Amino acid sequence: MGRLFGTDGVRGVANADLTAELALGLSVAAAHVLAEAGTFEGHRPVAVVGRDPRASGEFLEAAVVAGLASAGVDVLRVGVLPTPAVAYLTGSLGADLGVMLSASHNPMPDNGIKFFARGGHKLADELEDRIEKTYRAHSSGEPWERPTGAGVGRVTVYDEGFDNYVAHLVGVLPNRLDGLKIVIDGAHGAAARVSPEAFARAGAEVITIGTDPDGLNINEGCGSTHLQLLRAAVVEHGADLGVAHDGDADRCLAVDREGNEVDGDQILAVLALGMREAGMLRKNTVVATVMSNLGFKLAMEREGIDLVQTAVGDRYVLEEMKAHGFALGGEQSGHVIVLDHATTGDGTLTGLMLGARVAATGRPLADLVGVMERLPQILINVPDVDKSRVTTSPELTAAVAEAERELGATGRVLLRPSGTEPLVRVMVEAADIEQARSVAERLADAVKSALG
Repeated sequence: MGRLFGTDGVRGVANADLTAELALGLSVAAAHVLAEAGTFEGHRPVAVVGRDPRASGEFLEAAVVAGLASAGVDVLRVGVLPTPAVAYLTGSLGADLGVMLSASHNPMPDNGIKFFARGGHKLADELEDRIEKTYRAHSSGEPWERPTGAGVGRVTVYDEGFDNYVAHLVGVLPNRLDGLKIVIDGAHGAAARVSPEAFARAGAEVITIGTDPDGLNINEGCGSTHLQLLRAAVVEHGADLGVAHDGDADRCLAVDREGNEVDGDQILAVLALGMREAGMLRKNTVVATVMSNLGFKLAMEREGIDLVQTAVGDRYVLEEMKAHGFALGGEQSGHVIVLDHATTGDGTLTGLMLGARVAATGRPLADLVGVMERLPQILINVPDVDKSRVTTSPELTAAVAEAERELGATGRVLLRPSGTEPLVRVMVEAADIEQARSVAERLADAVKSALG
């Protein structure tokens, strides 16, 4: 049996892979592991539980709440809120544990469980491993001590979470958004209420799409994975910019007034310059992954900002930021972390800060984004190969070296084994799209030949 926890909690098809029994059992196990680690020592434990609007979140939330309460943990149910809201409230309310039920940008049938430690930070891998081990032990019949009487957890609906979180978002902005017209695509997800309210309180004129969740339509043809509706709405309404979230609103992509996509790399570039100007870019450094567009790296070099690159995944970006005290990091996909104000990627905060930069400078988003030129990027997935030999194949090493010589300083090659599938991802960037495509196809053939 494989590891339950992936890079972003436990995910699967709700009621098939992710059942009520699993949700309940993991919650009990989490309570026991944190108790053994001393997290609850000297006080009655408290957990914050939230979810996105998926229909399956209703029964999964009930299972999680039941598991925690049966293990003696008091529960604050905050309802439908973004993942970063649950992380924020876990920290601001002094809770010992946060639980978010969401599968982010995945389709509606999926769902997931993510645990946050005290302070709203992601649980350490070691604690996730212990939770999984404890869950499996309980599932095999190992008894556990069950509290009774006054020892069981109490469950409270915490309606103040929405206002507390929105007030936090607006309160950390460097300036208001008065005079801006902004279209928000909530992906029929967890940000459907939060994001429009936050932008409106910050002074923007707000137009909404994708803000009518019914439990079944999350991410359906909308949000950060489907920008066509947002592009059209921004142009139709003559808006200054558009902001798109995913299902749990931990990411943000944008659209300028002409309807052009602004990805996570471009957002990072704009925010990095603004934060440096304000003296908030600690150590003059921004953190991104190896998948960031080469144009972003070249822009940071030109602007005199240091760039630290990590493995793909916002968890690795966050680890690097926390380890070295950096303030800004993120991914091309729109996971942007502003560590002074959030412990995880926060799509609403990212959109607000982007809007604040437009308002403060009086410059259109397209002009601000012009700080970097996004170089053409070709990505080819090569399936059914031995991905373990990517770095050890002499044939492949020679092919990569030849490609890098051809591309020179204005191009880049990256071969990356998939973390979940038997395939290798070939990524090539170049100043010319046809050159990028040609080199990528050649390398894909080399991967098949060397690793097939």
